[in-house]
Amino acid sequence: MTAILIIVVGIICLVCGYVFYGSWLAKQWGVDPTRKTPAYEMEDGVDYVPAKPAVLMGHHYSSIAGAGPINGPVQAAVFGWVPVFLWCVIGGIFFGGVQDFGSLFASVRHKGKSVGEIIHDTMGKRAARLFSIFALLVLILVIASFVNVVAGTFASDNWGITTGTVTGNETTAMVSVLFIVLAIVYGLLTNRAGLSTNVATVCVSVCIIAFLFFGLNVGLALSRTTWIVLIGVYITIASLVPVWILLQPRDYLSSFLLYAMMAVAVIGIFFSAFAGTATFELPAFTGWSTSIGTLFPALFITVACGACSGFHSLIATGTTSKQLSSEADAKPIGYGSILRKSFRRGRPSRLQASFPVEVSKAITR
Repeated sequence: MTAILIIVVGIICLVCGYVFYGSWLAKQWGVDPTRKTPAYEMEDGVDYVPAKPAVLMGHHYSSIAGAGPINGPVQAAVFGWVPVFLWCVIGGIFFGGVQDFGSLFASVRHKGKSVGEIIHDTMGKRAARLFSIFALLVLILVIASFVNVVAGTFASDNWGITTGTVTGNETTAMVSVLFIVLAIVYGLLTNRAGLSTNVATVCVSVCIIAFLFFGLNVGLALSRTTWIVLIGVYITIASLVPVWILLQPRDYLSSFLLYAMMAVAVIGIFFSAFAGTATFELPAFTGWSTSIGTLFPALFITVACGACSGFHSLIATGTTSKQLSSEADAKPIGYGSILRKSFRRGRPSRLQASFPVEVSKAITR
């Protein structure tokens, strides 16, 4: 029952944080739903594109739900589950949520400018230059890391289209490529063909299921080096084309996979707990010093993205702020997304996505 208790307490704390603290922040900052956002003021059909709240929510959440912190909570678990749980919940409410919501709202009030440009306006040219150099170098490392991980996941010893007995790497590659194709189709249907979001979502969701079964039987086999080149080309193109073609629909559709897997994981924990088959072997607290260092700062470095991450500001100011159709949506998208992510990190099971295109977007913009 310990796992259930953690989930319930975590949900209650995060919901209360969103309702009370998030609303207080919105009031203090002067969020004005009647004020015109940069998505409308500077609409260009490329970066500044007003998006429906649900679509933008999916884009932002999928973008910040990166692969970087996949091992953070696992590493930090050497301190026990209590420190990790507390940092995910408290950090998400009072640090990560404030940072994500604040950076998004600041960008909206600065004509959708990126965090580097906001620094230039508020702190001067030298501070902006130093930040830009730091961000560029770090983002290059992040992209290189993600490309390496994804290429390793897709890599195969074979070559070409394979059927019959296919490896997990080959099926993963095929399903991922088909998913990108569907995202482009969805973007064209909703933004050019005039199909409603709900109808298009249902149609494409059915296609995703069909393509999933197809991909599990037909693989795409390419070498690791080939995948590195192809992924590099993909993220370059995706970071330059209008957001409604690929970036926005891809993230929106992938968010459903994240929501579904989170729901399945929680349901599984509840059923296992009531059936008496769930075990919770992780100790509550193991000590202030472990193999990865002392609790401070090791805990707050390893569990970063689920509680407070500066990378989120690159997403919030780089793409999300340019698509926000109303300031009223800044709270659920900026503050709400990080709390859902904190829930993912703080509960016993965790799910991951990746955001190489978004960090490329931050570089190219």
